[in-house]
Amino acid sequence: MNTRALGKTGLNITPLVFGGNVFGWTADEATSFRLLDALTDAGLNAVDTADSYSRWVNGHQGGESETLIGRWLQRHPGKRDQLVLITKVGSDLGPMRKGLSKRWITAAVEDSLRRLQTDYIDLYLSHWPDPDTSYEETLSAFQMLLKAGKIRAVGASNLDAGQLTQALDAAKAHGLPRYDVLQPEYNLYDRSKFDGALRELTTRENLGVITYYSLASGFLSGKYRSQADLNKSPRGQGVAKYLNERGKRILAALDQVAGVQRAKPAEVALAWIMAQDGITAPIASATNLDQLQSLVRATELTLTAEQRSVLDEASR
Repeated sequence: MNTRALGKTGLNITPLVFGGNVFGWTADEATSFRLLDALTDAGLNAVDTADSYSRWVNGHQGGESETLIGRWLQRHPGKRDQLVLITKVGSDLGPMRKGLSKRWITAAVEDSLRRLQTDYIDLYLSHWPDPDTSYEETLSAFQMLLKAGKIRAVGASNLDAGQLTQALDAAKAHGLPRYDVLQPEYNLYDRSKFDGALRELTTRENLGVITYYSLASGFLSGKYRSQADLNKSPRGQGVAKYLNERGKRILAALDQVAGVQRAKPAEVALAWIMAQDGITAPIASATNLDQLQSLVRATELTLTAEQRSVLDEASR
């Protein structure tokens, strides 16, 4: 499978990043291991997770996803060099265990390395903005981890154009490593946070961009088309906001293009993101092998200019 340069990080990733949020949540350990076996066998090389996955599940504390990835790596130590491991720091894990202070980053990275059972993280992301910590302090912590070889590149998730500009300026002013990757929310329905000033900034600065919620919590798969469909999965209730006239228009356009391409709507939605200027890869997850094979097919799908235009027009 072809790879793409992830900005200036020196890392190269496949056109799709597997979303590890499902590990330990909607995919148990055995299923997670099958998915990891299959995705690496298929040529995918990037897995995205976070120290907080899946704290939202009753009885979970966070770290469940990293732990399952680590157990799989213990079984397959030869595959570590084949993977680009992406994880994040900063989400709330409890008192004194959140944010982007140097104190917490230096402690949290050790926790992630232990759970992942590896001695380095390929890409370490700040998960959320931290108004209580300066960019200088955060980037200084990342600099220390880079020098120690514990991480290979740094990036950020959920920054707007103003925040990213401030972070880049702070890195330049203080001689610190900059955020070389941005992870924004982006899909055919949710475009406003990235299109415009943020996309212009990441393109101008040659940042790698990997998008999350690339299928709008599964809505763009076409699985949810009415209120009655929302009970089909644990993620269903998060889809209700898309069941409006614009959402239905987007699904109709996906159905139209999918019919011509002999593909699934989800495959078309992901291929649309992969074809966007300034985007390196979307993140998408699967909970069974059939879904995983669909993600792989999406990387092989080439949309025509006319098909992209149909989708663009429907999503306006």
